[in-house]
Amino acid sequence: MRTLREALERDGYAIVADVIAADRIGLILRAIERAIDPAKAGRRDLAATIPEIEALAAEPALRQLANVVLGREAFVVRTLFFDKNADANWKVAWHQDQTIAVREQRAVPGFGPWSVKDGRPHVQPPDEILEQMVTLRLHLDDCPETNGPLRVLPGSHRTGKLPPAAIADRQKSTPEVVCVLPAGGVLLMKPLLLHASSAALEPRHRRVVHLEFAAEKLPGGLEWSASDAT
Repeated sequence: MRTLREALERDGYAIVADVIAADRIGLILRAIERAIDPAKAGRRDLAATIPEIEALAAEPALRQLANVVLGREAFVVRTLFFDKNADANWKVAWHQDQTIAVREQRAVPGFGPWSVKDGRPHVQPPDEILEQMVTLRLHLDDCPETNGPLRVLPGSHRTGKLPPAAIADRQKSTPEVVCVLPAGGVLLMKPLLLHASSAALEPRHRRVVHLEFAAEKLPGGLEWSASDAT
């Protein structure tokens, strides 16, 4: 686990295979299939509406990974679901995850700009907030190189929020890594790590539960989104 923490601090990402057993993955998939329109390629607030996803916040194997990075006070602040497939075979340009979801908008120095996604206030916090978070992407399907896996630029999380020109320069100077994972595997990443994904060459389901963890309260009366925080 010390090696995991060191790798995440150095590279901004780490891959751990076989975190969740196949039978548990099957239960999660069946719950998602019951709750989500198969025509939709993603959804927010999974933990608020699907008990099997809410239970992942307390899953010992996932909690241990988050605790290694953030300490024993880590808690989930947002859950997302992505399903890249033959009918929704998107690509995403190089970017950082710069926003967080909160309960309500407040004027707090260092927080902004603001936006609203699915009726929920989102804001860009100061870099130090993002630096004290970690994302766990649990893969529900095998994700080989042909199925649109995430691509990352190691170490790019250490330079704070980057403008477009700096992102382009970093892309040219840093060799990318393609993150292939088996079903049940987890990709840990820092929010400010530059990442992208290509359309799948052989598209089939690439379903991912994306869980963002933090370990501290927000300042100035801001609160992590109530329906995301567990």
